[in-house]
Amino acid sequence: MTTELGSPALRLAEIRRVRPEDAARMRALRLEMLADAPLAFLETLADAAARPHNEFAARVAYTSAGSTNAQFIADPGGRLVGHAGGTTAPNEPGLTVIYAVYVTPTWRGSGLVGELIDGVAAWSRACGRPELLLEVVVGNDSAYRAYQRLGFEDTGVRVPHPTIPALNELQMRRTA
Repeated sequence: MTTELGSPALRLAEIRRVRPEDAARMRALRLEMLADAPLAFLETLADAAARPHNEFAARVAYTSAGSTNAQFIADPGGRLVGHAGGTTAPNEPGLTVIYAVYVTPTWRGSGLVGELIDGVAAWSRACGRPELLLEVVVGNDSAYRAYQRLGFEDTGVRVPHPTIPALNELQMRRTA
């Protein structure tokens, strides 16, 4: 899969599952994600920055293979520009939970988020899980609209944000 982003020059990003050799670039992207959208992820920038590289490398290696957890990246060559993860749901065997969806600001609006979600969806189907679920912070209207455009529907379920008690998240689902 590739995404084209127009002006002024044509740029392409390969959408693929993360590989062990991506660890350093994945760490840089994770730190960018946390700096850019601190409410959207489950750790702080300070905590992630303090984690040693070998922990990032172990996480990347773990999610590079297997059917229980995967990370997909957008790789134009050089710096990574997007990420979406998927993991199993312990109480719903046919469900993949999508997590840590991110596209770097200069690539937003390029269709990259849809391609990253498609990568997770294809992996989910291949693993025998025909449904996807994600959670969005209530009030993050741009993300909510983007997921609606990708076929996700609001389930009406609201859950407390896992790290910020004053916030709630809404659940959205679609077929993989």
